[in-house]
Amino acid sequence: MKSLINKSMLYAVVFAVTGTVGAVFSSEVESQELNMLSGYPSNFAWYREIGPSFIEMVDKLSEGSVQIAVQGPDVVPTFEQLQPVQAGVFDLLFTHPAYHSGTTAVGLSIDAIDVDPVKRREEGIIDYIDAHYQELGLKLISAPSTGSKGFRFYLRDPITGVPGLEGRRIRGTVSYQSMIEELGGAQVNMPVTDIYTALQRGVVDGAAWGLTGASDLQWHEIIGYMTDPEFGQVGVMIFMNLDRWNALEADAQEVLDQAGKKIEIDSVAHFDALQKKEADFLMKNGVQITSFSQAESDDHERLWAEGVWKVAEEQSGDDARRLRELANQPTCPTDSCHLMAGVYALAT
Repeated sequence: MKSLINKSMLYAVVFAVTGTVGAVFSSEVESQELNMLSGYPSNFAWYREIGPSFIEMVDKLSEGSVQIAVQGPDVVPTFEQLQPVQAGVFDLLFTHPAYHSGTTAVGLSIDAIDVDPVKRREEGIIDYIDAHYQELGLKLISAPSTGSKGFRFYLRDPITGVPGLEGRRIRGTVSYQSMIEELGGAQVNMPVTDIYTALQRGVVDGAAWGLTGASDLQWHEIIGYMTDPEFGQVGVMIFMNLDRWNALEADAQEVLDQAGKKIEIDSVAHFDALQKKEADFLMKNGVQITSFSQAESDDHERLWAEGVWKVAEEQSGDDARRLRELANQPTCPTDSCHLMAGVYALAT
């Protein structure tokens, strides 16, 4: 799978976005005060490294005319946040789409599609997901990725055989379930706030998690190992209540749209650097690398992608299948052309 971004194209998009800063608010408009509900506390990496930057971009592009205030999961629990945004109680939602997969799993499919923010937009991936959510009363503003790679397992004890997770209870979400089971483990669902205590007490033997955030959660105090290889992608999303979006003036809509596109581009390299710092920190604090067998390592990407698409298609049927078809369309007529999520074509 090719996950590197075409840099010349990326820089062109960045220039196109940042080069219009002075032209976005070309006329006097009514000030907008928006409220955002976040699925993560303010100090958690996925929100901390994306949310404030997005808000700052909106403020700058709008010359202070669009302001966003944030409330977190202490106000509405993470897994219950979609409905109040649909109902207009909150204007914006910062979340991972796995948290509302019971309503729709189309959004979580982004985790099985190559991390290339330019191509995702050029080839209609983001437009398709946006159109789907608009049917649910939501507008997709942005789909930032937390790096070129997304996940690994964090374990109390090292891998010693095949399958590598045999007999272990692993905390995960619906996105991980198939992969965990294929690797011999049993998935346990629980909120983020319960993971530390569950690991500490041996209620679970490990957790599937992103490549950033474990240090914020202080897991290095209670686990001994993190696995190789890394796999998959993490695509968080910023949604807006559709009625609230439609009520905005065009200038304000353009501000949110431009900020959303730019944060998608900025987040990849930013999180790649953070992931390296995170791994270095964990290892300095006693966490060791433990590896799956070569055969299982080689199969990680397929297992992850098949699991994500399986959940998406079971929950959202043809809507997810059409997105999968779109994601697997070749972008040129030759055998060497890049496929969006092309490695996952094996699963079609």
